[in-house]
Amino acid sequence: MQKRANLTTGPIGPALIAFTLPTLASSILQSANGSIDTIWVGRLLGEDAVAATTNGNLVVFLLTAFVFGFGMASTILIGQSMGRNDVVAARRVVGTVIGTFLPVSTLLAIAGWFLSPALLGVLETPPTVVPLAQQFLQIIFLALPAILIITMLMMALRGAGDAITPLIFMGVAVAICAALNPFLILGLGPFPRLGIGGSALSLTLANYISLAAMLAYIYWRDLPLRLRGAELAFLKPDVSILRLMVVKGFPMGLQMIVISGSLLAMMSLVNRQGVDTTAAFGATQQLWTYVQMPAMAIGAAVSAMAAQNIGAGKWDRVDAITRHGILYNLVLTGVLIGLLLLADRAAMMVFLGGESDAVAIGQHITRLASWGFLPFAVTMVLFATVRANGQVFWPLIILFISMFPVRLGFAYGLQGMLGADAIWWSFPAGMVVTMLLAIVLYRFGNWRNERDMRVPGDDDTAEASALAATASAETAAAPAPTAATPARRREE
Repeated sequence: MQKRANLTTGPIGPALIAFTLPTLASSILQSANGSIDTIWVGRLLGEDAVAATTNGNLVVFLLTAFVFGFGMASTILIGQSMGRNDVVAARRVVGTVIGTFLPVSTLLAIAGWFLSPALLGVLETPPTVVPLAQQFLQIIFLALPAILIITMLMMALRGAGDAITPLIFMGVAVAICAALNPFLILGLGPFPRLGIGGSALSLTLANYISLAAMLAYIYWRDLPLRLRGAELAFLKPDVSILRLMVVKGFPMGLQMIVISGSLLAMMSLVNRQGVDTTAAFGATQQLWTYVQMPAMAIGAAVSAMAAQNIGAGKWDRVDAITRHGILYNLVLTGVLIGLLLLADRAAMMVFLGGESDAVAIGQHITRLASWGFLPFAVTMVLFATVRANGQVFWPLIILFISMFPVRLGFAYGLQGMLGADAIWWSFPAGMVVTMLLAIVLYRFGNWRNERDMRVPGDDDTAEASALAATASAETAAAPAPTAATPARRREE
């Protein structure tokens, strides 16, 4: 079996950077995928198509956000289990996650196909954009099972300390999608001309191919979280694990719903400003994705490292990991904000072309609101740490306050005074409030006293031990491409 990463010993700074870099690279690739898609759509199909993809992607984000909460819960469970050197418990979590959410994602895909027109209506999508948005959205829903399962597997692998495998197969997905996009949009060679539907189909095919390749790789390399032989019984959802994932995942899913719900309400305000503003906002969102990537990557690294160290009982390292994360985040995010402000027009032209009226609108949005990602960077690390020990309710409350009473209240309440600028100023206003409340939670909250993130039965489940022993025998009997270590109850 391939040796797993140990995040509970050694210098913290180098370990955090070593874990962050592949996670950041994976995020860059994922965002590049969306950006390449936006560039192709904007240049080949125009602003209406960009507005359509912006609306469509927000709907998918809203419908899938709740499931991501369970993925984050599984990451914490896996991280703490690996910190206790209990690989069997981590595998039980993986089995329950896949066995539960493969059928759930399939049902969401079917429902989304039929509900697409109604969802676009809720967004007040401009009538000229609706046909394109519906075509894009319905095909994207077909990709939902692959998108969710591959995302959960990547989160599980990071929880186990492996940031390289997710990077490899994010690269595979991006390469396939980028290669297929122009052929399916324009109908080059033997491919049909599908327009905006071709963009969605490229993404769908890329995710299914990448998922299949990643599963093959996990078994070929005999990674610690693979299920083999009798361990495949773990795919039958464990009710006790599922219950814990619901208790912790439901609030984290609601956090995503709060964020996406706030964005959807903001999207309604943006759409009222006209197609140019909607296209400018879509391009701005693409650029902001890159600005926030270091914060997201370092937050993911902090969460994985903190969870493993909490599992190992090393609380002094948890505080040091948090401090390192905040410092790195402020430096990297500040540099990216500065670069964006220096090259905002050129960046907008990449997505919208040089002649579009939306370019100037996008520059204005960027200059007013981009600085808000500095407090966002601090919040990401603080929330990552407290969630690593299972404290999920207070981050939910904080996000609700900052996203709705603060952000939406600012955007709606000050429009009479500031006009459309109230929408753009509301983003940093919400981020500042979130950071201040997150600092209070970290310093004075009781999140360190949480003690319920141990996988149920991971100390005394005879059935799990028997399955692991059987799988060990089966693994030892078959040749593997790498040196295999027998699976056991406590596995290094």
